[in-house]
Amino acid sequence: MTVMGDTLHSDFRHPRPDVRLHTILRLRWLAVLGQLAAIFIVAQGFDFEVPILPCLIVIGLSAGLNLALQIAFAPTHRLDPVFAAALLAMNIVELAALLMLTGGLQNPFSFLFLAPVLISATALPTRYTIALGLLAATCATILGFFHLPLPWNGDEPLVLPPTYMFGVWLSIIMVLVVTSLYAFQVTEEARKLSDALAATELVLTREQHLTQIDGLAAAAAHELGTPLSTIFPIANELQNAANDRAPDDPLITDVATIREQAKRCRDILAKITQLSSSGAPFDRMPLTNLIEEVVAPHREFGIDLKIRIPGGSPPEPVGLRNPAVLYGIGNLVENAVDFARDAVEINAWWSLEEVNIVISDDGPGIPPDLLKKIGEPYLSRRAVGDSRSGHRGLGLGVFIARTLLERTGAKVGFANRPFPDHGAIVTISWPRERFETGVSGPT
Repeated sequence: MTVMGDTLHSDFRHPRPDVRLHTILRLRWLAVLGQLAAIFIVAQGFDFEVPILPCLIVIGLSAGLNLALQIAFAPTHRLDPVFAAALLAMNIVELAALLMLTGGLQNPFSFLFLAPVLISATALPTRYTIALGLLAATCATILGFFHLPLPWNGDEPLVLPPTYMFGVWLSIIMVLVVTSLYAFQVTEEARKLSDALAATELVLTREQHLTQIDGLAAAAAHELGTPLSTIFPIANELQNAANDRAPDDPLITDVATIREQAKRCRDILAKITQLSSSGAPFDRMPLTNLIEEVVAPHREFGIDLKIRIPGGSPPEPVGLRNPAVLYGIGNLVENAVDFARDAVEINAWWSLEEVNIVISDDGPGIPPDLLKKIGEPYLSRRAVGDSRSGHRGLGLGVFIARTLLERTGAKVGFANRPFPDHGAIVTISWPRERFETGVSGPT
């Protein structure tokens, strides 16, 4: 039942995609326009003394670089992380130059040091974010000692107390660290979830293809039965007619071969048809058949697999052969087999309202620190070779199983056996109507 060892044996987590040059240039042009607007408002609107020419030179160099990059590269060009980090570093240096000309850390725009570092935290590898954060912190520290006076009205320049300036510097450093870490964590969680959901869709697609192959086999058996039912009696008549010929007549051998091969095809189709009697497993299957199908591949690992299903009324639920249900339960059974010491127990029962399956093992159980997180993507402590099935754990199996089962309307719960017993317990329950109709839940 597992697909993780085949399809996802290599790590499914992809590196972050390269940043488009167009994205960086738009941000840089926005910065250029904002800087020009700020200088114009301060110089003309507030009538402050601003070193306009040096500021325009710095902004002009930035705009010139933007134009050169737009001419040299297509808008869809993607930057290697090192070049994207270099452009963001230039943004930091340019901002530091403008702040040095306009009051240093006394300038309220000094908190814009955060922008390039924040962009890097969401789009670039961690090492580049750390480097940019250190560059921004270094520039902020230098600006604390070397800068021109803050543009101000009046004869005396505005001079803020050293204690206040130290607080400004410290707040910039803290904002750089805390905000960047927060942005990185949120982005990383979103990326992991996106990759895990992509893996889920990949697994479901594969299971659906396998189910379609089963259905095609059943359809082929049905369709081929009609021509074979015609070929076989004709072959019998030809053989009866050939018996009147001489014993060494080659026609006798040819007719016997045709009859023998037709009989062989009919026997093969009969075996396939037996598999799909009453529409199962290709269309609908009782709960007992479903459990037996997902358990069968795991009987070879030396673990005692016990299936307990009470009979009686109400009648046993019969559901669609849903690939999501088959894979989800199969993956949880495989997980139980991998961690069990001697035995795995699968209990199932039903009522007119619910269908329940409980999978339990006698292994070490779920660690307390993982119990509340179980089902999250990339959550695994299984090392390579720990699995009895020989597959490497990526921490995606339980996530995929839970996601697929919940899409079919099931509720999945994880717990440990109460002391002194040991082992994990997985409870799966559906509303009976959802199980039998196979209506998918919201994705």
